[in-house]
Amino acid sequence: MFRSFFLARRYLPWSIAGSLLILGATWYKVQLDVQVNEWFGSFYDLVQNALAKPGSVKLEAYWGQVVAFTSIAMIYVTVAVLLEFFVKHYIFRWRQAMNDYYMAHWDRLRDIEGAAQRVQEDTMRFARIMEGLGVELMRSLMTLAAFLPLLWVLSDKVGELPVLGAIPHSLVWVALVWAVFGTLLLAGVGILLPGLEYQNQRVEAAYRKELVYGEDDASRAAPPVATSLFQAVRRNYFRLYFHYLYFDVVKFSYLQVSLLVPLIALGPSVVGAAFTLGVMQQITRAFDKVTESFQYLVYSWATIVELLSVYKRLRAFEARIDDPDAPGVPVGIR
Repeated sequence: MFRSFFLARRYLPWSIAGSLLILGATWYKVQLDVQVNEWFGSFYDLVQNALAKPGSVKLEAYWGQVVAFTSIAMIYVTVAVLLEFFVKHYIFRWRQAMNDYYMAHWDRLRDIEGAAQRVQEDTMRFARIMEGLGVELMRSLMTLAAFLPLLWVLSDKVGELPVLGAIPHSLVWVALVWAVFGTLLLAGVGILLPGLEYQNQRVEAAYRKELVYGEDDASRAAPPVATSLFQAVRRNYFRLYFHYLYFDVVKFSYLQVSLLVPLIALGPSVVGAAFTLGVMQQITRAFDKVTESFQYLVYSWATIVELLSVYKRLRAFEARIDDPDAPGVPVGIR
């Protein structure tokens, strides 16, 4: 999955230079986001002054703020569109590298259950998931690197927290503790999902394989056999739906409560008029950015579960390349 792309000479321009380009463009997007955060502070301070003292702010100053945001937004959109376009080509080259590697060893792999599906569909799913998860992980890390120092400084304007009192750089610790709590909570609640997703791909592959055989052989895919295989698909999906039910209850409850966390933390400081409206906007936005970065696993858990199921299938697939006697199915899941 990795050495076929990152260690192959043919794909080095894409794997190395392409990765550096993606990193650079992502970092530039984060810096634009930091500029937007600074704009929020100046804009809402201007709004507060305009509403508090009629005539104190000229219309030209207001339009100047709007133009400033528009210029940043236009650059951001341009960079984001070009980056998305490049990433799609980058990921497809990764899929192509995997496909070439597996097909070069097809004689060892062809008799594994669902071999064709793994080469065609699983490489496609792996590439698609990595496109989302990989770029999002880089964005989260870079956002954290850019906004954590900013939140560290802005936290000095927060005098005290409810119940806990005065804590240096309090909002950074609130964001960290809340994100770690949510990550551990969802990891525990969703512990069964990777295995169920993997099993889901196995029963789907068995059903698909029988139907494919039935296209050319009238004795295959008979109604009793097809019904039995589909019932296995049905049972596994219904188990999956049940486990996702309570997982989603916990996940969405946690995310909704997350919206209140900065407001609760800022309560005493807001009542005490410790800062202006513009500074409050900067603090809450920086807090959200840092929390979202810390909560990467929370937001991505369902996709990570899917990636783990694909990884298990392809890893077992690759084991046959290194060991011709390997079963092609991970131990404990056959």
